[in-house]
Amino acid sequence: MNEKIYQTLKSADTEDWLDYHVIRPLCYYLCLFFARLGTHPNTVTIWSMVIGAASCFFFAQGCFYYEGAMGLACNLIAIFLLMVADLLDCTDGQLARMTGKKSRLGRILDGVAGFVWFTPIYTALVWRFYQHHDLEFQFLGINDTPQNVLIATAVVFVLAIVSGIHGLAGQQRLADYYIQAHLFFIKGEKGSELDNSRQQQAIYDKMGPETSAVERIFQKSYIDYTRKQERKTPQFQRLIGVLHEKYGTSENIPAEVRERLRSHSLPLMKWNGLLTFNFRSAGLFLFCLLDVPVLNFVWELFGMAILAMYVNQRHESFCKKIADSL
Repeated sequence: MNEKIYQTLKSADTEDWLDYHVIRPLCYYLCLFFARLGTHPNTVTIWSMVIGAASCFFFAQGCFYYEGAMGLACNLIAIFLLMVADLLDCTDGQLARMTGKKSRLGRILDGVAGFVWFTPIYTALVWRFYQHHDLEFQFLGINDTPQNVLIATAVVFVLAIVSGIHGLAGQQRLADYYIQAHLFFIKGEKGSELDNSRQQQAIYDKMGPETSAVERIFQKSYIDYTRKQERKTPQFQRLIGVLHEKYGTSENIPAEVRERLRSHSLPLMKWNGLLTFNFRSAGLFLFCLLDVPVLNFVWELFGMAILAMYVNQRHESFCKKIADSL
């Protein structure tokens, strides 16, 4: 990776192999294109939301088993659109760093982009199950009657909600927080976007009548977003408190302490990366192409949940250890 591309990254530590060698270089050239057009990073984020959400129409179609070549084509289009959406979602941050057009709203939009994609996609997958469920019914030995279809669809709908809220949303929220925590360890507060709910609440409280309703809604949702991150990481919150009490600002943390923090956090970044888009979407794509998308919800709730618990416990463990030693 050349130096110009590297300068647009948050940190090489927090990028997985695919992002570092393929996605980020592609995003860099998109950044050059958007910079020439004078496109604001937030505009790129909104395009990402629209394209990602639009993929739901194609994810709603059965794949080759149910709808033949046309179904396969629809699923491949859905995959392509979601990959483009992710590419743009990665581009907005690099563009902001390249052009200096960083904003609080941009940070909030970037955090909710994935939810804007997957809410309609998961809804589409429930509808898809309602239309096409022969494989699941055959495997489970369920008679394909109208009553059984309604009951099974209701169960899948609940699975989708739980998977979306406690699986996808919770896991990606935690993964994003650990990326920012790692950046805090190596760069301090100025080099990370480690927001906390108290600061975000203060920003909301200062909003006057001139603030738009849309911005208020986004800010309120971001307060809830940061609070949930903090509730999942009590030992990390304690460590941050100890560091501020002992050293004042993050810039005063000694290099040896900073390196100790990084050495514990860095091995977790490869596991944390599996909670983000690349690995997660690979499962979604596979299950859709195999015509059993309901398994994506099961995978989110169990397979990905185990991975998230492992990362969370490992991170909390070393935070406690270092806080105790300080």
